Amino acid sequence: MPQKKYVVDLTILEKLELEKLLKGGQHQSRKLTRARILLLANDGKTDDQIVKALQTARPTVERTRKRFVEEGLDCLQEKLRHGARPRLDERQQAHLIAVACSTAPAGRARWTLKLLADKAVEFGFVDSIAKETIRQMLKKTNLSRGSRKVGVSVK
Repeated sequence: MPQKKYVVDLTILEKLELEKLLKGGQHQSRKLTRARILLLANDGKTDDQIVKALQTARPTVERTRKRFVEEGLDCLQEKLRHGARPRLDERQQAHLIAVACSTAPAGRARWTLKLLADKAVEFGFVDSIAKETIRQMLKKTNLSRGSRKVGVSVK
C-alpha cells in the first residue's frame, strides 16, 4: 500500500484538545466529525477504516487529513461558504416589492409570481428569473400573498 501523502501526527496537546472538544459542550457535527477523523488517523487507522467507523465519505477523510497537515487544528473550523450572488440587488428588490403592492395589471385580480418575474425581465433587471426566486424574495417581507387587497398570488 502506498505511503500517505498527508500523515496526521498529533502532539499531546492537540490530542487533548480534540478529546476535550468531543467530551463537552455543543459543537457543529461537522467539527466533531473532523475531530474524530483526526484522532482515528493519528491512531494509525486507514481511510477505509475511518469511513466505516464514522459513516462518512472518503473525500471528507482525505480533505480533513490534508487540511490538518496544511493548517493544523484550524482545519476544524468551517470555511466560509459563498452562495450564488443574488439575482436582484436591494434597489431592484424594493422596486419589485413596490410593484407587487400596486394595483394588479388589467384583467388580473392580483399579481402572480410569474407576472412579477416577467416584470423583472421587462424592467431589464435580469435576462431571466425563476418565479421561485421572486417567491423567496417576497417571503422576506410582510406581504400577504393570499390577501385580496394587496400582495401576490402563487398562481
